[in-house]
Amino acid sequence: MPLGDLSIFKFSDGEIGAAFEENVRSEDVYIIQSTNPPAENIIELTLILDAARRASAHKVIAVIPYFGYGRQDRKHAPRVPISARMILDMIISAGVDRVITMDLHSAQIQGFANIPFDHLYSRIALLDRLRDFGLNADDGVVLAPDMGSAKMSQSYASKLGVGFALIDKRRPRPNEAKVANLVGDLENKHVLIIDDMIDTAGTICNAAQLAMERGAKNVICIATHPVLSGNSVQRLIESDIEKVIITDTIELPKDKLFDKLEIISVGEVFGESIKRINSGQSLSSMFRL
Repeated sequence: MPLGDLSIFKFSDGEIGAAFEENVRSEDVYIIQSTNPPAENIIELTLILDAARRASAHKVIAVIPYFGYGRQDRKHAPRVPISARMILDMIISAGVDRVITMDLHSAQIQGFANIPFDHLYSRIALLDRLRDFGLNADDGVVLAPDMGSAKMSQSYASKLGVGFALIDKRRPRPNEAKVANLVGDLENKHVLIIDDMIDTAGTICNAAQLAMERGAKNVICIATHPVLSGNSVQRLIESDIEKVIITDTIELPKDKLFDKLEIISVGEVFGESIKRINSGQSLSSMFRL
């Protein structure tokens, strides 16, 4: 179906404005917006949600393909915010009835909300592409680059019928990672490194380098969210990674596109989930692969 008619604009002082250019009274309105940097995306989303509520929409649903600030989900040090909770509170205070997102960095963020919260998985779209490589337990292995991605990586390894390996990583400071140990055999294997996002690409590139040092035939990196901050693109280009497969939860500018990059659309996953929510069908059956 066609997108709704919505205007987003800026005033001369830099403030954001939003207005629906069509009647949404008594309609179920789905607002699609990732909350990746810049922070204006979050403000824009909350303003659109409020505009829909004040335009007498029947229900307002926030579809957030990439949930920003999801890594700040706990009080890990004194005098710091739990930012994921605060961002979700902002969205809910705008009058939203439901939130739909994909591959949260921490699944427990769902518990911050007292409204329906649908957590989708990109594996529906990504598994079909990964099966094209034709790997099995003898020649393929999924390598989890850290403990946080172990559960997701184990799921992929099981679905693809390949081996599983794990890197024990230490993080001396934010956005910096150091490899400590490797559990598993990578000798003469095609290695798939799977994570929920690529930010600075340090974790992924270090894992790829270690895999090649341990005798891997090649390394393919797969991630849902292409945050790609700092010099991550150059780091990936210069790395041992043969191909980088990501999804379109975040729109990438042209200067972040490179030859190794392959983008898989998750539009059908979100489209099917919206269709099922609208008709009152089960969402969980989508993920029984």
